[in-house]
Amino acid sequence: MLRLDASSRSPLRTYLISRAVIWALAVVTVVFFSDRLNPIRGTWDSARLHELGDVIDVWARWDSDWYVRIAEGWYEWPSATPAFFPLYPAAVGALGRVFAGHYVLAGVAISLVAGSAAAVLVHRLARRLLDEGVAERTVVYLALFPTSLFLSAVYTESLFLLLAVSTFVLAERGRLGWAGVLAGLAILTRSQGLALLPALAWFAWRSGDRVRGAAAVAVALGMFGLYPLMLWLTIGEPFAFMEAQREVWQRSFDLFAPVSGPVHGAADGETTEALFAAVMLPLALASFRLVGIPYGLYATGVLWLSLTFPTPKGWLYSFPRLCLVAFPCLIALACLTARPRLHLAVSAVLATGLAAFVVRWALWEWVA
Repeated sequence: MLRLDASSRSPLRTYLISRAVIWALAVVTVVFFSDRLNPIRGTWDSARLHELGDVIDVWARWDSDWYVRIAEGWYEWPSATPAFFPLYPAAVGALGRVFAGHYVLAGVAISLVAGSAAAVLVHRLARRLLDEGVAERTVVYLALFPTSLFLSAVYTESLFLLLAVSTFVLAERGRLGWAGVLAGLAILTRSQGLALLPALAWFAWRSGDRVRGAAAVAVALGMFGLYPLMLWLTIGEPFAFMEAQREVWQRSFDLFAPVSGPVHGAADGETTEALFAAVMLPLALASFRLVGIPYGLYATGVLWLSLTFPTPKGWLYSFPRLCLVAFPCLIALACLTARPRLHLAVSAVLATGLAAFVVRWALWEWVA
C-alpha cells in the first residue's frame, strides 16, 4: 500500500501541478485551434474516443483507440489488436464498466492515478539510493519530460512505469517474490517489461538466495506465458501478438538496430527521435555507475528493446515515447545537474519540449 508521508507530498504536488498545466494547455489548444486539426485525424479518429467532451477526450488519440477497442470487445483475429498487451486494456475495460461505459474516462483515470503513484515511488527510490536533492530533481524531470504527456493519456506508460518502479522498490527491500509478480504484470502491460528480468536476476544474485531469485524470475516469465495462453483460448492463435507486430505493424527484429538505428534515423530525417536517442543512450550507460548495476541493466534493456524492432515508418519510430519509462536515465541526469543553474536550464529545455509536444498531440499531429 502506498502511504503518503510529508516527504512524499512535495514530489506528488510537483507532479500534479505539471499534469494540471499540460491538461489546461491541451484543452486550450483544442478549443482555440480546432479548425486546424491535422487532416490525418480522420484516419485514426473514431466514435470510441469521444465520450465527455474535449476536457477528457483530448487525452485519447492514436493508439488510444486500440486500447479502448480491446477494453470494449477484447481481442480479434486477424487484426492489429494482439500487438497490444492485455493488462492495461483489461483494467480500462473493468473500470469502464463501473463508469457506465465511459472507457476513455477510465483510461485517463488509471493513467493519472498510476502516474502519480509512480512519481512518488521514483522519488522514494532515488532518495534511498542517493539523496533528497537528486530525488526532487528526478521527479521534476519526469514531470517535464517531453513525452510525459502520455502519463495522462489513454496509453500504457503510467501503469507500466508504476509496475517497473515498484519492482525495484520491492527488490531493494529483499522481497524478490513480490518483485517477480510485479515484473510479470509489467510484462503483461508491455514487452519492455522483459528488461526487468536481468535486473531481477542481479538482485537475486546479490542476495545470495539464488533459488528464491530464480523462482522470482520464473514467476515473471510464467505470468508472461498467460498472454499466449489467453490468446489461444480466446482467438485460437497463441502467438498472434508476434504475428500482429510482423504482419500488421510491419515491425521486424534487427539485433544491430540499437547501434545503427540512430545513425540511419538521423540520416533519414528523424531528427527529433535521433536527439532523444543521443541523450538517453549515454544516460542509460551512465546509470550503471551513477545509480547502480541493476538500474543500468533495466534502462539499457528498455532502450535496446525499443530500438530492435524498426518499422518502414522509421528506424526510431515512437522512441521518444518508449524511452520515457527508462527512469534510471532521469535519475542519472539528476545526478549530473546538482548546480542550480544547470538544473534550471535542463528543466526549461524539457518544459519547452513538453509544451510543443502537448500542442501537437492536441491537434492530432503525430508525437511518438
